Amino acid sequence: MSAELTFFWGLILLFSSLAITNISAPDPKKAYEPSKIWKDTNGNPINAHGAGILEHQGTFYLFGEIKKGRTWLVPNQNWECYRVQASGISCYSSRDLVNWQYEGVALAPNTTNPKHDLHLTKVIERPKVIYNQQTKKFVMWMHVDSETYGYSQAGVAVSDRPTGPFTYLGSVKPNGNMARDLTVFKDDDEKAYLIFASEMNKTLHITLLSGDYLQPTSLEKRILKNQAREAPAVFKYQHKYFLITSACTGWSPNPATYAVADALLGEWRQMGNPCVGPNAETTFQSQSTFILPMPSNKDAFIFMADRWNKTDLENSQYVWLTLKMQHNQPQIRWENTWHL
Repeated sequence: MSAELTFFWGLILLFSSLAITNISAPDPKKAYEPSKIWKDTNGNPINAHGAGILEHQGTFYLFGEIKKGRTWLVPNQNWECYRVQASGISCYSSRDLVNWQYEGVALAPNTTNPKHDLHLTKVIERPKVIYNQQTKKFVMWMHVDSETYGYSQAGVAVSDRPTGPFTYLGSVKPNGNMARDLTVFKDDDEKAYLIFASEMNKTLHITLLSGDYLQPTSLEKRILKNQAREAPAVFKYQHKYFLITSACTGWSPNPATYAVADALLGEWRQMGNPCVGPNAETTFQSQSTFILPMPSNKDAFIFMADRWNKTDLENSQYVWLTLKMQHNQPQIRWENTWHL
């Protein structure tokens, strides 16, 4: 075969492969569509529930519970205790917060030791990752529990890379208190705080973490006492702190409320429902998990929530909406489609 023919057939093969690649790859998304199934850049449904986001060096990393397989109802419970096998924590990355690339399993479950916190038979929920500037470590906190919720502890893991793999270090009851739904907040001064439902979900606690973010300190505050709030999500706006929570109604949605304070370990004032419009009374059929500052608007945030499908948890969906500050009050409205 002549050199000219070899070059010609090489070009044909090259353009054919490019055409096949373009056909198989999904088009990049340009907008949020909260009511639709959200797929990653490979075309697979995103599996990251109870999620949180870390921004590091211009890239956003999404961490969430992997829920897959059969959903079952744990017997002899006084609530609808639906469960799936604990499958670890997933990680996705994005530059635009809309198109997410799957990075793999950031924290793997334990498959051999039924007594391990991360065993398949346990509960691993609401992972949140922050970066420690001093230690150069990525620190993940999560709620770990038995399938009946009797264990109620906060687990911690670390990694040298944002995508993992994370190494599990163990779990604690912060200052002897049970820990269930939780989140982590890192303030402007690099101090980090663990916020969690405690006392049989009756009262929230806020605990200052150690300088390496790996353990709770004794500095702790009980807030929203006896108000039975869970699913905490925290953000800061104009030197004030805001906390959105859910009532304790199992997998069923309910109206969110927000609280405000001048300091994280200060006095919190419980306010009303930040959601407005149709379905505000069910938080748009979802439950809060995280709030991310909007990169392009200092007066707006991304409100992240889960729309749970209690009898088929793998097919639970995500509701991300704009949270706008109106006269120093958070306001969340439903939008079928919206742009960053």
